[in-house]
Amino acid sequence: MSIQNTFHLTKCIFCVMIFENNRNKHPLSPRHMMHQPIYPQERRQAILQLLQKHGRVMVGDLSKRFGVSEVTVRADLQALAREGKLIRTHGGAVLAAVHQQPTTEDLRLERRKRQHPHQKSVIGAAAASLVEKGDAIYLDASSTALAIAQHIKTRQLITVLTSSLAVAQELKDASGITVVLAGGILQRETASLIDVDGLAYFNKFNIQKGFFGAHGLSIPEGLTDISADVAAIKRTLVQRCRQVIAILDASKWGRVGLATFASIEEINMVITDYQAPADLVRQVREQGVEVILAEAAEPETFQNQTI
Repeated sequence: MSIQNTFHLTKCIFCVMIFENNRNKHPLSPRHMMHQPIYPQERRQAILQLLQKHGRVMVGDLSKRFGVSEVTVRADLQALAREGKLIRTHGGAVLAAVHQQPTTEDLRLERRKRQHPHQKSVIGAAAASLVEKGDAIYLDASSTALAIAQHIKTRQLITVLTSSLAVAQELKDASGITVVLAGGILQRETASLIDVDGLAYFNKFNIQKGFFGAHGLSIPEGLTDISADVAAIKRTLVQRCRQVIAILDASKWGRVGLATFASIEEINMVITDYQAPADLVRQVREQGVEVILAEAAEPETFQNQTI
């Protein structure tokens, strides 16, 4: 064998040894593969999987995860939005309604309280700022309505009508608030009383403001819920409230539940957070509905923005 051939053979063996050594040091773990180049379709499928798991994604997080620019991520999100698979929000996206699979587990209050707690607290504070001395208000059994209850506990001369045991429990020591609880059959998942006939006692009250959470909000269907029984309760109260106020975080926009309880024409105001999809916000405003984008505020104060 010539010296030249021996040199090439030695070089090849050396390269193989380096490759094996690097492979052992850096196995193809998910973290290592994260920054490996992947095709756009693969990346978009991975984005949908993240949405299924978490409900929302942010451009900055996706850029770091996949090792691509934010411009590339926005292009991916826009492509998926055109396919109807997600809804663009400020700085990210939420899953489109058609790709969500709600179950009765979604009714459970404890589960709902753990979803987007910061946004719900901010929305609850914004809604609480609208409650005035002497008001009679309705709070439904949603976790966001429970957040409102937490922000009005020190108020005086307020009457709260509710079918929620959790809201009643939250306000039991609030001496300045009169709590009127609807009758009905206990629905354990929502910790509320469900029976339209049980609402008869509410007839003696003039309800200034009704605060309604929802499974989803869309232009054609309005406010919807995944439970027909819950929707029937809310539908009855919508007719009795002078002002119907929807309280929902950004993940609810564009979603559609089993039953509608308020059409878009019946809604006076929507209080949501800054992640709400701008296009849908604009469409709802064009229907004559006021939309408040709630933001965090300094202690003892609250700010919101309607434009």
